[in-house]
Amino acid sequence: MRIALFADIHGNRHAFAACLEQARELGAERVVLLGDYVGYGADPAWVVSAVMELVARGALAVRGNHDSAVTNQRESMNDAAQIAIEWTRGELGPAERRFLEELPFMHEEEDRLYVHADASRPEAWRYVLDEADAALSLSATTAAITLCGHVHQPTLYRLTRDGQLASFLPRTGRAIPLQPDRRWLAVLGAVGQPRDGNPSASFAILDTDRRDPQQGAAVVARGPTADRRLTRDPQLRFSNSRLSATALLCSSSRAA
Repeated sequence: MRIALFADIHGNRHAFAACLEQARELGAERVVLLGDYVGYGADPAWVVSAVMELVARGALAVRGNHDSAVTNQRESMNDAAQIAIEWTRGELGPAERRFLEELPFMHEEEDRLYVHADASRPEAWRYVLDEADAALSLSATTAAITLCGHVHQPTLYRLTRDGQLASFLPRTGRAIPLQPDRRWLAVLGAVGQPRDGNPSASFAILDTDRRDPQQGAAVVARGPTADRRLTRDPQLRFSNSRLSATALLCSSSRAA
């Protein structure tokens, strides 16, 4: 099964729509959403409604820190994020607010764990920024593959049976075989607000049907989107820039 994975959409309607379209063209049969559907972007209501519809059709979704901040005013945010969240609260209706509030912090499925941030304390919203952070997250679960977002920069961590942990940056369109004798933590890039120096929207395809560890689902997706974000200014001011919707991490997994 090909699973399309999306993280950190942040109210970016056009990037999310383009990524969904590309995922369908790539044969995605399932959708998993790793949190932060709102914040920064100008279309939070549309994005949350789209996520609700996907979940109603069988997709999985977990909660991100920006989603939590919509109904939990104790969440700590930086100034720009706080301005965006305060505006977002007025854009969402009761159904959208309730949906975000009821989302789980993590979800386990077969040999995979889906979570927005570090798996050791999902509600603390710790970033997985290096190998020490990855080791802490991996120690909290027995899952063969952990998938998260929050960082807005794609990175893959690999843990061997003898405890050796290594990291590397995935390349766009290059399949990465996830050998069954190792454990993996994949940090996805962001759909709505990339921070890795590449303005392209980022999502992942995980192919669980690839049983040969030497093979992978080599796929690439590109498509135009428009980036519409809230500025730091409390008045709504939008900028439009041309992007590509790109699958930055396309991987195969071991058999479940």
